[in-house]
Amino acid sequence: MSYICLMEIELHFPEGGSLKGKRKDLVSLKEQLRRRFGASVAETEHHELWQRATLTAALVAREAGAVEDAAAAVERHVLARFGDGVRCERAIRSAREVLEP
Repeated sequence: MSYICLMEIELHFPEGGSLKGKRKDLVSLKEQLRRRFGASVAETEHHELWQRATLTAALVAREAGAVEDAAAAVERHVLARFGDGVRCERAIRSAREVLEP
């Protein structure tokens, strides 16, 4: 069986002064999450605000513990990079829970 973790990552850029600067940070972060953790990542909210962003990331693993560990590593990475301006929420479900009504 496989397990899926869906993460919502809210970022605040108090020092950000432009959408261009925000985009640069987001492109870099999304690429790091893809490369380092195998996450699928998209910017899902606050596209036109220069001080806020919401990313949604998905992780998949064969075991619940492995996907939980990966999600915790993603959260630590984002916190290390952006500090207090981060809020993460996550939910883990088995593929069966997601696919069967």
